[in-house]
Amino acid sequence: MQSPLQIVFRDVDHSDAVEARIREKVEMLEKHSDKIVSCRVTVSAPHKSKTKGNMYDIRLDISMPGEEIVVNKTHNDDHSHEDVYVTLRDAFDAARRQIKEWVQRNRGEVKQHEDVVVD
Repeated sequence: MQSPLQIVFRDVDHSDAVEARIREKVEMLEKHSDKIVSCRVTVSAPHKSKTKGNMYDIRLDISMPGEEIVVNKTHNDDHSHEDVYVTLRDAFDAARRQIKEWVQRNRGEVKQHEDVVVD
């Protein structure tokens, strides 16, 4: 990665364990493509509940040459997102899929649809 990884904790206390997991996940993404220019990860818990656990949101902003990949995993009342590690897993899985698609497009492995001319 050309720029250093940025990790932001918003409305949630900083956690060394969560930061370490994020760094592991980013390293795994870099195995799929060495073309990642920069990556910013935002961990937030915008809705604090006294009766339920915190629901976490994860946003990934990944810059690739010619493209910006954005993954925004919001809780949407999905109670599995009360666990920050589950939310991280879901967000990084989505990012991995998008990076794989980017790599395939740039290698020309994705079938391109021909333009259809309608008279």
